[in-house]
Amino acid sequence: MWLPIRLWMRTKRKPYWKDIGTIESYYEASMDLINVVPEFNLYDMEWPLRTYQYQFPPAKTVSHWGERIGRTLNSLICDGTIVSGGLIERSIIGANVRVNSYSYVTDSMIMNNCNIGRNVKIRRAIIDKNVHIPPGTEIGFDLEKDKQRFTVTESGIVVIPKNYVFA
Repeated sequence: MWLPIRLWMRTKRKPYWKDIGTIESYYEASMDLINVVPEFNLYDMEWPLRTYQYQFPPAKTVSHWGERIGRTLNSLICDGTIVSGGLIERSIIGANVRVNSYSYVTDSMIMNNCNIGRNVKIRRAIIDKNVHIPPGTEIGFDLEKDKQRFTVTESGIVVIPKNYVFA
């Protein structure tokens, strides 16, 4: 797969080019978006993006008591997402995603319409659309176990395909 992106960034006066033909390069280019000053800045008003917007309500975090506090840190969170008592760090979360209590997501990309069950731990993963992860599941912490079910890159990125159903 080879998907070149070439955009002219007026504020930088140089073209933006990334070859995202491998899982690693796709992951790196995507994760750059959450940097404080990304190479391709989605918030650059000099170069507005024209894209489809889902008609979902805004993203929200739901806080409860004790450790059950919905938090997102250094992440991009799309509309319709609810983080209910979970923690998301350095991640990109697509539209209409639910992250349930006591779950932890870090350095990951979760596409639209996913449900992350209670007490789930996810690290360095790309999870495609419509995946429901059952409570207590761990992804990205035991790569040998992950390799039995999913694609795992040499650098340790776990990829879960669209519509995957856990046994």
